[in-house]
Amino acid sequence: ILPAKLTCNSYCLDTFISLNVGKVALRIFESLKFSSELQTTLSVFYYFVMYRIRNELLEEIRNYESLTESVEEPRILLIGQIEAGKSSFFNSVNSIFRGHVMLQAASGYGVTSISKMYQTYPVHDRKDGRKLPFILCDTMGLERNFNEEDTISNNKGYVPNWYEVRLPCHFTDVCKPRLADKVHCVVFVAEANKISLLNQNLLKKFKLIRAEVNKIMIPLLVLVTKIDEACLEVKKDLTKVYRSRYLYEKVTQLGQMLGVPVSCISLVKNYSTETEINLHADILLLKALQQMLRAADACFDDMKQKGDAQRRSS
Repeated sequence: ILPAKLTCNSYCLDTFISLNVGKVALRIFESLKFSSELQTTLSVFYYFVMYRIRNELLEEIRNYESLTESVEEPRILLIGQIEAGKSSFFNSVNSIFRGHVMLQAASGYGVTSISKMYQTYPVHDRKDGRKLPFILCDTMGLERNFNEEDTISNNKGYVPNWYEVRLPCHFTDVCKPRLADKVHCVVFVAEANKISLLNQNLLKKFKLIRAEVNKIMIPLLVLVTKIDEACLEVKKDLTKVYRSRYLYEKVTQLGQMLGVPVSCISLVKNYSTETEINLHADILLLKALQQMLRAADACFDDMKQKGDAQRRSS
């Protein structure tokens, strides 16, 4: 039975309700000792539905078009904890569109950030080789000495690709970047099994970044990774992610700590130890990416409305 609040706030819950209903029905039929042919037919139908959901998400993202002609590829900036899975998220999305697990962006474990440079990652589609209509931007983790001014400069488009972060450092408004050079959605990445361990220093940096992001009208989302490490039930079956009381409580706690609504929080499992892609993980990752592109559209909407208001007042 699903918590009432959870059904309202989980934007991709309907997908997993339908998947779980199918699985429950399948288990009922199996328990009633129906013929093996019927059980096989139900299993095939269940996976057919899931593959259809995955393929519809793939096609929607492949055919995405931004709401402004000046930006063909919205930029999505990933920030957050060390080891949270920022680079792994790019690798996972890249793996889905390539059809096999890839490790293009450096990722791993350590007390300091693996990523030392601000880097943009376009994703190419195996289907026709073309570049997909979005860019993921990776930067170093929010370490103790990390300067949040760099992230603010990233948002405004002042930081060049392959910029090596040196601490401390500051950017000034020395140029006028194009709208396409700016960030159109900021995503804070956190580990599901370390939500209770977020320290005050990191939360302070996040709130400073959030205040600046709100000021320049860039939407901010939250990505929760390593859900399988936080919940054994989900590790056994990813389709139970939105039925887990434990994860629901952790997501609610995170929303309160960061000051963001639960509807802005996506749950994913990145590819880290796997050698082949997984259908359930793909759906979660694609739904999160879909939410980011929709947030970028909201950013363009806000910019258009602000521009229209300025023209009317002038």
